[in-house]
Amino acid sequence: MSRYTGPRHKLARRLGISLDGTGKDIKRNFPPGQHGHNNRRKLSEYGIQLQEKQKLRHMFGLNEKQFRRTFDNASKMAGVVGENFMKLLESRLDNVVYRMGFAPTRPAARQLVNHGHFLVNGKKVNIPSYRVQPGDVISIREKSRGLQLIKDALESRTFLPNYVTFNDAAAEGTFTRLPDREEMPAEINEVLIVEFYSR
Repeated sequence: MSRYTGPRHKLARRLGISLDGTGKDIKRNFPPGQHGHNNRRKLSEYGIQLQEKQKLRHMFGLNEKQFRRTFDNASKMAGVVGENFMKLLESRLDNVVYRMGFAPTRPAARQLVNHGHFLVNGKKVNIPSYRVQPGDVISIREKSRGLQLIKDALESRTFLPNYVTFNDAAAEGTFTRLPDREEMPAEINEVLIVEFYSR
């Protein structure tokens, strides 16, 4: 099954969560479609768990196979499985690029990484799922410094997480550590996702 490339605003309204982090994709608080207003059916326990999984999966733009593989890796790590899972997702290169403000959204960050515009510790990496390690430095390639999308994103950045540092003069950021749970998306209940995969 390939990655979802359909209309994200409809998907955001269906899941009841802003997928791009701007809040613009969920102006109406009811599902899309002709009967969206009247669609108030109660979800089963399985339905609630599935919806929570889909929220996180679509937020990071992963297909089911990638998502499940990341969960399996998290379950082999020491500590709380749900938190480990969120940390692995947050340390993906496309997400770190987005968090540093190089791109306005995660899909934009994914495309920029795919097109080879970024360096990790001085080496070109064009794999969005590349796992960034604490201490890694992410910078823009010399040829890509003039890209208007990156310039606009950096100018409009309003927030920088505590687990990354950014050098504006050099236009490079450092992934200093793995994020704590309170620094990750609060609207996600990762316990439900662990329950879903533990069935």
